[in-house]
Amino acid sequence: MDQTPRENAIAAIRVSSVRQGTEGDSPGAQKEQIERFAETHNINLKETFIFLESASKDAQPMQQAINYCKDPKNDIQLFIIKSIDRFTRGGATPYDQLKMQLEKYGVKLVDLYGVISQQKVNTLEHLGVKYRWSEYSPSQKMEFLEAERAKDELRDIMSRMIGAQVRYTRMGYWMRSSPYGFTSQRVETGNGKRYILVPRDDEAPFIKKMFELRCQGNLSDTEIVEEINKLGYHSRQFNRRAATDKTQITARLGGNKLTLKRFWLYIQNPIYAGVICEKWTEQQPVKGQFEGIISLATFNKANHGKLTLSERDGVVSLIKQESPEFQRRKGIHDEEYAFRKVVTCSECRRPFFGSAAKGRYKYYPGYHCNKRGHHYRVPKEKLETAVEELVHRVTFTDDHIEDLMKAVEIVWQKRQQDSGKDEAVLDQRIIELKAQALATVDKLKMLSSETAIKYMEEELMRVEDQIVELTSQKDKLKQEQPISFEVVMQYAKYFLQHIDELILHQSNPLKRADFFSVIFDQTPTYAEISSVTTEVADIPGINELFRIRKMPVSSMVRVRGL
Repeated sequence: MDQTPRENAIAAIRVSSVRQGTEGDSPGAQKEQIERFAETHNINLKETFIFLESASKDAQPMQQAINYCKDPKNDIQLFIIKSIDRFTRGGATPYDQLKMQLEKYGVKLVDLYGVISQQKVNTLEHLGVKYRWSEYSPSQKMEFLEAERAKDELRDIMSRMIGAQVRYTRMGYWMRSSPYGFTSQRVETGNGKRYILVPRDDEAPFIKKMFELRCQGNLSDTEIVEEINKLGYHSRQFNRRAATDKTQITARLGGNKLTLKRFWLYIQNPIYAGVICEKWTEQQPVKGQFEGIISLATFNKANHGKLTLSERDGVVSLIKQESPEFQRRKGIHDEEYAFRKVVTCSECRRPFFGSAAKGRYKYYPGYHCNKRGHHYRVPKEKLETAVEELVHRVTFTDDHIEDLMKAVEIVWQKRQQDSGKDEAVLDQRIIELKAQALATVDKLKMLSSETAIKYMEEELMRVEDQIVELTSQKDKLKQEQPISFEVVMQYAKYFLQHIDELILHQSNPLKRADFFSVIFDQTPTYAEISSVTTEVADIPGINELFRIRKMPVSSMVRVRGL
C-alpha cells in the first residue's frame, strides 16, 4: 500500500476574455482536465482560481493565486496549470519571475503536458557541495522557449485579428461595439459575412430628435437636452463585474439621463450620418456600408459649419472649422455684454471687448477696443440704445413677406408631425419599460443571493419611476390642445410687421443679440448702426429680407427699453 502523503494543490484556470469565460466552455474544460489529473496522481485539490482576462498585461492575473500559495496556513505544495500559455503570455521574463516566487515558498509549478520538469541537477554534486547557481532545472530552457512561443502566438493572433478588423473598417464595415442608436447586424457581402450598423428601434428616435432640434435653432443646447430627457432618454445599461471574478455581476450601470457633454458628443459624431472616422481609419472619414440615422445635410446643419461632411463620387470628406478666438463664448459676463460679437469696432472692424471701468463712485460698463494699437470705447447703454433704435426701423421687404408666410406654414406642419412622433416614442418607451419590469420580477423569483436581490429590487424601483415619469409626460402632451393654424399665421403676420418686438422682447440677452445678428450678412460697426437718422441709412451688409424704413422725427424720441 502506498504510504506517500497526499500533496495539497491549487488549480489556476485562465481564459483570455470575459466573453470566452461566460459564453464558452474553456474554463469548464480546463477544470475537468485538472481535476482528472489530480485524481490520477493522488493530489488533494484545495482551491481553484478562474481568471477571465488576458495574461499579456504587466499586472499578471496569476499573482492572486500565487499570493494564496505564499500563506503557510494554506499548506500548498503544487500549483497546477493546463499549460504555460495559460499561466502567462508575457514571455520568458514574466514566466521566470512568477515561477521564482513559487519556488521561494517551496511550491512546485506543474503543467498537464509535462513540459515543466520537477527534476533538479546539481553540477557540483560529485564534490558534495551545492550553491544556488550550481542547481538548475534541465527543462528550464524548454520552459522559456514555450513561454516565448506563447508570447509570439499571442502577437500572431492579435496581428491577424486586429489587422483584419482595421482592413474591414477602412472598407466601411463596423468592427467594434455598436454606438448608442445602432445595433450590429451580420450580413452577407461581397467580402463574406460582415457586420454593419442598423438603427436600433428604441434608441435611434432620440438621436434623430437631437439633430432635428439642433437644426431648428430655436432652442439652446440645454433646452434640447431637457426636451430629449422628457421623451424618456436613458443611456444604455451594462454590467459591472467583480475585479477578482469576472463571472460575478456586482452592479447594473447605465440608464442615465442625457447630459450636455454627452449631447455634444452625439452631435459631433459622423457615424450617425453613416460615416466612420476613428483611429482605425487614421481619423479620415470613410463612407460606411450602411445608412446613417440622419443625412449629411442634417449633420452639417446641426453642427453649424464647425463640422462639414461632403460626398463626391463615393468619397467622403470631413472639414473641421475652428471658431475664431473672439467667437468662443467664455467667462461669466457674456450676458452683460451680449452685443460685443455682433457689433464691431468702427476703426478696425474687430469685435468689441466688454468690461466696466472703475470711476470714483461707481463702475461704468462699456464696449471697448483698446488692445489693437488704438483706443475706442462706447458706453454700454449708448451702444444698446443705438441697436434698439435701429431695430425699431427694420422691417421685412414686401416682396418676401408672402414667401416667409409660406415658410412658416411648412415649419408649422412639420412641427405638428413631430409632436405625433414624440407621443409614439413615449408609448414605445413605456411598453419597453413594462416588459423590462416583468422580466426583472421573473428573475427575482429565481434568486437566492441577498446582494443580487437587492440590486434587482433597486433596478425594479428605478424602472417603475421611469414609467410613472413618462406616463405623466404623455398625459401632458395629450392635454395640450393643438394650436390652430389660423392663430399661428396671425402671430406670424404680426411679428413680421413688428419685428422689433420679436427681437427686443427676448428675456435672454444672448438670444436678443443672436436675433439682431440675423438682420445682417456682414457684421456692422457701431458707427454704421448709430448713423441711422430720419432718412434711410445705407448700412452695408444688411440681409436682402430686411430694409430700413423712414420714421418721423417725433418717433425717434422714445424711452429706452420700450
